[in-house]
Amino acid sequence: PPAVPPPPGPPARGSLSLHRAYLRSPLGLLRLGQLVLGAAFWVTVAAHKYEGAAHFALFAAVLVWLLTLVLFGLSLLGRWALVPWLGSRWLLTNLVHDLALGVGLYAAATGIMGYKAGRRSYCNLPGYSQHCLYGAYLSASVCGGIAACLYLFSGLYCLSRRCRDQRDII
Repeated sequence: PPAVPPPPGPPARGSLSLHRAYLRSPLGLLRLGQLVLGAAFWVTVAAHKYEGAAHFALFAAVLVWLLTLVLFGLSLLGRWALVPWLGSRWLLTNLVHDLALGVGLYAAATGIMGYKAGRRSYCNLPGYSQHCLYGAYLSASVCGGIAACLYLFSGLYCLSRRCRDQRDII
């Protein structure tokens, strides 16, 4: 019997390479800071005993951190065009992510952890012998506050590019 040639494979894509211009851009540097501070926030909360509203704070921090990681990875590899519908609106996607999710959820999480730190401030006294979560809650609220500011700065950066009719993130 005659040999049937195999079906053609998918079209060859270019090799993956880092989009170095993005990594050196203000948005790339802000994303790195957001990832570091976001990880510090949720690792600090998750490493200690938490209860009540801290569950929401941890959920919010992990959700925003994971979405930021996806945005950073796609932008670093220059592959945002592979995301259906959002890839053609990548600057707007970054803007909405930063201002709505980043600032909103981190501000809420920071408020929760700050409130919990205030409620535990009594255990910061010398001679208190019980396990104290004041330091963990305070550290998480500081990391969350700085992360919220970084999201605000990156959102304003994307907004300024959008207002100047630029469509790219760099």
